[in-house]
Amino acid sequence: MNKVIITDHPLIQHKLTLMRMEETGSKDFRELLTEITMLMGYEVTKDLPLGEIEITTPVQKTTAKILKGKKLAIVPILRAGIGMVDGFVNLIPAAKVGHIGLYRDPVTCEPVEYYCKLPEDIGDREIFLVDPMLATGGSATAAIQLLKEKGANNIRMINLVAAPEGIEAVHAAYPEVDIYVAAVDEKLDDHKYIVPGLGDAGDRLFGTK
Repeated sequence: MNKVIITDHPLIQHKLTLMRMEETGSKDFRELLTEITMLMGYEVTKDLPLGEIEITTPVQKTTAKILKGKKLAIVPILRAGIGMVDGFVNLIPAAKVGHIGLYRDPVTCEPVEYYCKLPEDIGDREIFLVDPMLATGGSATAAIQLLKEKGANNIRMINLVAAPEGIEAVHAAYPEVDIYVAAVDEKLDDHKYIVPGLGDAGDRLFGTK
């Protein structure tokens, strides 16, 4: 309960610093996000259950390890979450991908749903809910609620950078959801942006303003 796992591998921290830099362009930002997601994927998936099967190598028959248990799904929170999909798909090609579209109302700062498309068997899958930023926690809790309404029970939240306020909000609503982050930053500013953060992840990914 209330578990936050910080993946502080040196390569992750180095690449995150490059992403934070104002001068880093969209191309490098996208590539770095994919690379960090892959590196974080090793931590997120390290407790997946293994089974054994018999195989034949070029030398002889042997017993080898293979993933077993629940099937997996990667669900990005649009739009910035889409930048984390390739990193996970590269690791787990058989995973299904769903999408949840939310945007933050500029006046109320509350999440507004505009799209939700999930695998039909989402209730049978272990879900990696991905979004680079966990700021207020509003979008994350709304996305978790949507997933649970669709029958999902096993959800992990993966973020690049989180604010303490966002972590607290998610765990207040859903204490059973583990949160994996590369960094927990200082706070939110008056506009609910993470400080020091890395700016608007969606704008930096796609070159928009």
